[in-house]
Amino acid sequence: MNVQPSNPNNPIVFFDVTIGGQEVGRMKVELFADVVPKTAENFRQFCTGEFRKDGVPIGFKGCTFHRVIKDFMIQGGDFVNGDGTGICSIYRGPFADENFRMKHSAPGLLSMANSGPGTNGCQFFITCTKCDWLDGKHVVFGKVVDGLLVMRKIEVKALNLIRVCAQGKIYSERGKVFDPLLILYSCPLLPPRLPTEVIND
Repeated sequence: MNVQPSNPNNPIVFFDVTIGGQEVGRMKVELFADVVPKTAENFRQFCTGEFRKDGVPIGFKGCTFHRVIKDFMIQGGDFVNGDGTGICSIYRGPFADENFRMKHSAPGLLSMANSGPGTNGCQFFITCTKCDWLDGKHVVFGKVVDGLLVMRKIEVKALNLIRVCAQGKIYSERGKVFDPLLILYSCPLLPPRLPTEVIND
């Protein structure tokens, strides 16, 4: 299923995914830089390796999808600890909720995981359904524009140990290309506290 980007000038992220060593396809994600530029840029730099610590690129390469809840969401991005407890941003610490203009109104939306107001960092989740109870609590900053079936394949593996490998490029309509994107591996899945929570532990 293909969805038109909201803005052709927004950056696009490509995820090439494998589960259990088998390629399952590509997710193509638009980042809403026109609505939440600070949040989108944080994610983009962790994808491209532009953000560096002591001269070394840090970001999503090698991190995990540590929480997968069927009929809710898939959560990842903790490259600090790998278990949902880590937090990092290109702004050096947690950053504020930019705005809540975009709603959790459909499957395939990218949103920031947090542990309360103003605690955004590196963790994110992708909605598997409408999650309107999260509106006003989590910042939506992107959407899957191609590859929702891939997301569904990840979602149905929620009760199993899975391995997800993702790599690709980030493009914008202005022609700028960044490579590599990222590599994600899953760890053994942790039981959720509540089926409606998306948090940093």
